[in-house]
Amino acid sequence: MAIILGKPAVTAVYAAAAARGWVVPTFCAENQTTIEAILGACQAKAAQTGSRVPVTVAMTGRYGHRPQAVYYAGSGNPQTGLELFLGDCEVLARADGDYPDVDVLTHFDHGQPDEDAVWLAGDLSRFSSVMFDASALAWAENLARTAEFVARQPDVLVEGAADEVVDATGSQRGELTSPERAEEFVTRTGVDMVVANLGTEHRASAADLKYHPEAARAIAARIGCKLVLHGASSVPVTQLKTLRADGVCKVNIWTTLERDTSPVLLRALVGHADAVAGPVAAELAADGLLGPAAPVTGRADIAYFTTAWRQHIVGQAMQSIVARYLDIWY
Repeated sequence: MAIILGKPAVTAVYAAAAARGWVVPTFCAENQTTIEAILGACQAKAAQTGSRVPVTVAMTGRYGHRPQAVYYAGSGNPQTGLELFLGDCEVLARADGDYPDVDVLTHFDHGQPDEDAVWLAGDLSRFSSVMFDASALAWAENLARTAEFVARQPDVLVEGAADEVVDATGSQRGELTSPERAEEFVTRTGVDMVVANLGTEHRASAADLKYHPEAARAIAARIGCKLVLHGASSVPVTQLKTLRADGVCKVNIWTTLERDTSPVLLRALVGHADAVAGPVAAELAADGLLGPAAPVTGRADIAYFTTAWRQHIVGQAMQSIVARYLDIWY
């Protein structure tokens, strides 16, 4: 199915998900392999359940913690990356494509008021939703600039950030968002969905943190089911089973897709060292970089040394991770 665009149609997707008790997951991507893994897992889930599966595919622009538009293109040009991302989504989600039972939503994530100003002030009609992220600014300025963006983009579903969900690799830490603060943010800005600090962090490991459902429920009692959980990779999957009941309608995931597939690729490379690298494998073994169990005497094999093979290994591992999350919420 083609990408679902326009605020009424996107709102209808979220309403249908709410009626079924579903949380709509958002998986960020900075390459085609990741997008296909996401859609492949969703198509498999649709075949399993006999129901259409909604999913949001997202990317950031110049967001300081991870500017995915920059990484999407080998040139490093963020405008090129943005166009490639949207083009890939549009081709892969076409009506006669390979994922006909997936309702695809595109999302501009962590849009920065200044760094991404040109994009945020331009035509956003190819995005199903946009996150306007002014959470690094002072509270009053966050409120004012978010409200201004909402007023300027009435045809786009807007996600705002009451508080910043920090990057675990830095020194900053934040307090949980209070119900009063979340309510004030929604009331004064008019956003459709709101990011609150519920205990998670970007780039933290799943052993480090705990999602706080009681904090989410207290906020939802004030504003309804409008919460977005960021940093979901930082908590164990088992802690995320109650999100819909907690008032969370959307959950963002990215780090685990990259962090937890890199070891899979490494194992595959080492396990086929000679087929991947030919005589270089023996040199690596001589240097002590490969252990005695690694094969080093065979010839290089095109079935293993191509980019397509590496992408297949990573893509299959990513698809398994996405499927694990879908099993929680669908």
